[in-house]
Amino acid sequence: MEFVIKISQFLLSLSLLIVLHELGHFIPAKLFKTRVEKFYLFFDVKFSLFKKKIGDTVYGIGWLPLGGYVKISGMIDESMDTEAMKEEPKPWEFRSKPAWQRLIIMLGGVTVNFLLAILIYIGMSYFYGDTFLPNNNITDGLVIESTVANKAGLLTGDKILAVDGNKIETFSEIPEKVLFGKEILIERNGNQSKITMPEDFLAQLLESKETKFINLRQPFVVIQVPDTSANKSSGLKAGDIIVGINDYATKYTDQVKTALEKFKGQQVTATVKRDNQEIKVPLSINKEALLGIVVAGASTPKTLETLGYYKYNVKDYSLVESFPVGLGKAKNRLVSYWDQLGAIFTPSTGAYKGVGGFKAIYDIFPSFWSWQVFWSITAFLSIMLGVLNLLPIPALDGGHVMFLLYEMISGRKPGDKFMEYAQMVGFFILIGLVLFANGNDIYKAIFK
Repeated sequence: MEFVIKISQFLLSLSLLIVLHELGHFIPAKLFKTRVEKFYLFFDVKFSLFKKKIGDTVYGIGWLPLGGYVKISGMIDESMDTEAMKEEPKPWEFRSKPAWQRLIIMLGGVTVNFLLAILIYIGMSYFYGDTFLPNNNITDGLVIESTVANKAGLLTGDKILAVDGNKIETFSEIPEKVLFGKEILIERNGNQSKITMPEDFLAQLLESKETKFINLRQPFVVIQVPDTSANKSSGLKAGDIIVGINDYATKYTDQVKTALEKFKGQQVTATVKRDNQEIKVPLSINKEALLGIVVAGASTPKTLETLGYYKYNVKDYSLVESFPVGLGKAKNRLVSYWDQLGAIFTPSTGAYKGVGGFKAIYDIFPSFWSWQVFWSITAFLSIMLGVLNLLPIPALDGGHVMFLLYEMISGRKPGDKFMEYAQMVGFFILIGLVLFANGNDIYKAIFK
C-alpha cells in the first residue's frame, strides 16, 4: 500500500509538471500561428497508450514515463526530423517566425514552471499558513548525529547562529545552509566561535552512509515495555519521559544515551515524567547500555510545545498577504536550488555524488498521503525543472534560447546543419546526465 501511495504521488506530480511545461510551449506557438504536430505526456517510443488527432495536432500519452514533449513544425528538436528541414520554410513553421516570437515559445515552458511554483506557494501560505521554530527558541542547542559533522567541529548542544555571515532565523534553514556553508558561527557553553567547514563536507557525508545529520534535541519517550524486557516489572509505562538517571539530568534523548553508557550493567533510579508529575522508577541497564524498551522522540511541533520543550510560532495569512509571502518562498527556493546546482558542478565539493534520478525523486514523496506535502514537493520540483531546462545545453530549452539570443544580437541565424549537430551533441550530453543520475540511484541501492 505504501508503494501505491508513493508511486501515485510521484506520477501525479510528474504528469502535472510535464503537461503544464509543454502547455507553456504550446499556447504561445498557437498564438503565433505555429503548427504543433504532437502534444505528448511521456514518450511514445514505437507506440502510444493513447492518441487522438484534433485539428493539426496529435494529442497522446506515451508508455515511457521519462518526460513529455510538443513537436513544433519547422523546429530541430529531439525528433531529429531533418527531412522536413530540407524543404522551403512554410509560413506556419517555427523557423519562419521572427526571432522574438521563437524566443517566447521556447521560454514558455520554464515560465509556466516558475509561475506554477509561485502559485502553489501562494496557495499554501493562504490555506496552511506557516508553523516554524524560531532559532532563538532553541535554548539548549541541537543534536549533531553525524560523525562527519563532529569531525568538522560541530557537537551536540551547539547553537548555530549564522552561516557565511547570514543570521539563522528558523530551525528549518539550518540543515541545508550548513550542508553548503563555508563558515559556521556557533555558540557553545555561552561562548561564540567560528567553524570552517571542509570544502568536501557534503562528499564526506555522502560517503559515510549516515542517514542522520542535524536535528532538534528530543525527549526520551517510552513507547512500549516488551514482556521480554528486564524492566517489565519496573513500573515504566508507555508515554513516560525519562528526565533523569540517578543524579544525572536527562532532559533530552542524547543525554539519556550518555547516562546509559555511563551506568551500563548497573541498577539505577530513573526520574520519570508522567501526567505532569515526576516519579522514581528502578531500572536495569544491560551491558550493551540498553534498557530493552521501545522509545521515540515526541516529533510533532504540537507535542513538543505541549511538553514545554520548544515554542513554535504559527502565522496565518490573508489572501492579499499570501502573494508576497508565496513569492518570497519561491524566490528563496530558487536561490537555494541554484546554489545546490553550483555545488554539483564544482567537483571539489563532491556534491555530484549525491545527484539522483527518478528513484531519488520518487523517494522524496512520503508513504502517506498529505496534500500539503504533495504540493510542497511539486512546487520544488517545478522550480527544479525550470532551472534545469534553462541550462545552456542544446536539446534543452536553454540551448535553443542561447542560439536565439545569439541570432538576435548578431543578426545572423545559425545554419540548419549546425543546429542539427548541436542538437545531436546536446542530446548525447542529456543522455549522459540522465544515465549518470539514475546510475547513482542504482549504485546507492546496491552498495549503500
